[in-house]
Amino acid sequence: MIRVTRRRSGGRARTGLKRTQWRARSRPPLRCRVLVTASASPVLVLVNPQDIVNIASAVRIAKNFGIERMRLVDPEVFDPYRIEGIAHNTADFVARIEIVPTLAEAVADCVRVAVLTGRERAAKRRTLRPREAAAELRQASLEGPVAVVAGREDSGLTNAELDLCGLVVTIATDPRHPSLNLAQAVAIMAYECWNAAGGEDRPLKPPRKRADPATAAQLEELFADWQRALWAIDFFKTRQSESVMRSFREIVHRGELDGREASLVRAMGIEVVRFLDRTRAQ
Repeated sequence: MIRVTRRRSGGRARTGLKRTQWRARSRPPLRCRVLVTASASPVLVLVNPQDIVNIASAVRIAKNFGIERMRLVDPEVFDPYRIEGIAHNTADFVARIEIVPTLAEAVADCVRVAVLTGRERAAKRRTLRPREAAAELRQASLEGPVAVVAGREDSGLTNAELDLCGLVVTIATDPRHPSLNLAQAVAIMAYECWNAAGGEDRPLKPPRKRADPATAAQLEELFADWQRALWAIDFFKTRQSESVMRSFREIVHRGELDGREASLVRAMGIEVVRFLDRTRAQ
């Protein structure tokens, strides 16, 4: 993909200043540094973000779900130090954030652009749920860069900005309280993009201490000791022992115990008998 990083001629990239402060200063021409990169994950674009906490939250979410690139369109404030203080262990990601003046520039190299919005508009636009949109973006990423765009916290995107986005994504919410925080919406969409890329197919971590499945011999010892325990507490006084034990066997088999678990359950039955013996000896 084409990555454009805006830098000031003869100076540092702007950081830690509010937009009004940026505009109050004279702006020399911007230089563009073009790098070629490749990634199937979408570019996350935040348009005119106003809250540093929302930017930091989006950075953390991006790291959580394998998003490698973020572009900020004319942010109100941008302070890498504060962002890294809120979203820990993200310095590598923050260093790659690109700041651009317009949404058109932010998505210029993208072959498919999806925008998150909850506002109803008069114009008919193709609208999808996050999971459907994530699948389309994943497929389109085989042809080139794709982007997920989130608008301003207070007013979203203008119609002109929406015109730059081919997919409109809405998140189903309770109509009595439909508004989502920017970071919440980004998290839902990022999660779906992660799943579309196979993230949910990753195996769960196994237990720290894995044991082999319980053997038939171990289970028979368990059943025998528990049958003695149930006789000891007169559980079979008004019940058919064979029927009860058959049901007990089915319950244990459904649990698919490993050897360690079978030994623990068996020890419980043994201790019931020992406790009764100690009580009677007193």
